[in-house]
Amino acid sequence: MEPLKAIIAEDEQLTRTIIRARLEKLGHTVVAEAEDGVQVVEAARLYRPDVVILDIKMPNMDGIEAARMILAENPCAILFLSSFDEEELVQQASEAGALAYLLKPFRKEDLGPALEIAMSRFRQIQSLSKEIDNLKDTLESRKLIERAKGILMDRHGMSEDEAFKRIHFQARNQNKKMKDIAQSIITAADLI
Repeated sequence: MEPLKAIIAEDEQLTRTIIRARLEKLGHTVVAEAEDGVQVVEAARLYRPDVVILDIKMPNMDGIEAARMILAENPCAILFLSSFDEEELVQQASEAGALAYLLKPFRKEDLGPALEIAMSRFRQIQSLSKEIDNLKDTLESRKLIERAKGILMDRHGMSEDEAFKRIHFQARNQNKKMKDIAQSIITAADLI
């Protein structure tokens, strides 16, 4: 696994030290440590980590709320640590964006595989999110082009193929995307 920038949020100093040592042994960099949820949210804003390792029960703001805030601003892999294994807490962690969940006390050997799985899942989610965004953009572009073709067909008596070629030709000549030319045609038609 490539080296990661990590933040550790845990209210127990000894646990933070153990996690830091294990992460560094695995070749990762701990860019910040936090004792509570408020500190970890601020650290995530400042350092934009690849992974945040969070205790669930912390002072000032719990790990679940901190995870929600971090993910809203800076998507990254979230790995939760907890001494509690209640189903409801695990479910809340999952809904908040947890990609892995370790029970304390955990063996130091457990951190590497949990981190590997969390990063793998995070990359899959990011890839799917990008693909969804691209598909939405393609669909929006097609809608605009279809609408612009309809305007050209109605107002200028063009066939569908001629209208498409006109949009394509204008886009190529102006070094713009077809979507942008289509939007211009729609805007101009709305003004008339």
